[in-house]
Amino acid sequence: MAFRKTATKPAFSAAPVKAQAGRASQVGSLFSYSVGAGVQAALTVPTISRARDLIVSMVGALMLRQYSHVNTPAGGEVVELPLETWMSRPNPDVTPGFTYSRTASDLFMFGRAFWYVKTRYANGFPASFEWMPAANVTTADQAGPFWFGPSQDIYFNGFKLPTNDVIQFLSPIDGILATGQRAIDIALRLDQAARRFATNEIAAGYLRQVGGEPMSGEELGDLAAAWSDARKTNAIGALNEHVTFVEFNSDPSKLQLQEGRQHAALELSRVANIPPYLVGIPTGGMTYQNAQQARQDLYLFGAKPYIQCIEQTLSLPNVLPRGRHVEFDVDTYLRSWSVDDTPAPAEVPVNDQV
Repeated sequence: MAFRKTATKPAFSAAPVKAQAGRASQVGSLFSYSVGAGVQAALTVPTISRARDLIVSMVGALMLRQYSHVNTPAGGEVVELPLETWMSRPNPDVTPGFTYSRTASDLFMFGRAFWYVKTRYANGFPASFEWMPAANVTTADQAGPFWFGPSQDIYFNGFKLPTNDVIQFLSPIDGILATGQRAIDIALRLDQAARRFATNEIAAGYLRQVGGEPMSGEELGDLAAAWSDARKTNAIGALNEHVTFVEFNSDPSKLQLQEGRQHAALELSRVANIPPYLVGIPTGGMTYQNAQQARQDLYLFGAKPYIQCIEQTLSLPNVLPRGRHVEFDVDTYLRSWSVDDTPAPAEVPVNDQV
């Protein structure tokens, strides 16, 4: 957004700050924080991890601006206002990038995120916040994983919180742990199958008895187990004339499920709303991209819904007086592809077979 003029009068940031009374005991007890088992499992999938990292790294790099709409005889104009103290650092104990990126991560994973109001100005508006992991928050009036509005019955690690002291971010996109549950589970199972093949230190095959007295099933099982254990420590094996080893005639790429895993990665990029080339997935052709176009695609297709969610939530009347709004300075981020503002390099073909 382009601002037509900048206000010279200060906002209410100079007002005295008073500590909030009755702060929830569990908020700030970091030993009890958790991202949740679902998030831990999802982040072991490279496509999900890469998509999440791209989005949150962009959100964490942005800075807020405050503005207001002013009516004029010509119809109105946008006036930039000085920042409140919390806008440059919502939680004074950590960097703003940490708070914003963690918030975006929860929106991406769960479809909602939460800040707790640590302190307030003398006029009652929030002066500082603390991010609360969404995995530790439960809402008695909504079980999830889909959310239909702000909760009026919020608990953090089992302790009830005052609703007025919780800022609730509700993503316009449902969390990937809900919408992508099946796709994530398939990717995990395929990776587990490939891992089992990768940990097999000898060629896949079977032992066949070709002579002598027929062995029982138990004896054959013991022989196969002994053969496998011996090969883990010694590459050379020995068999008598009655037993031979037959190697499977299989394509290693099929045993490692490369085609299935590649398709699973493509499905996950769709679930995450990230262009496949940004997460290193080949799409069967040549693409032409430069760094600036990649940033724009990341913003438009991946990060924009979460950025707007944070902006609009922090512009609500429980955070700012009516008529005041905040937005992230996305324009500067998209233009800052070069620190010295030299002309952009010509577009070069990039083979997407990464």
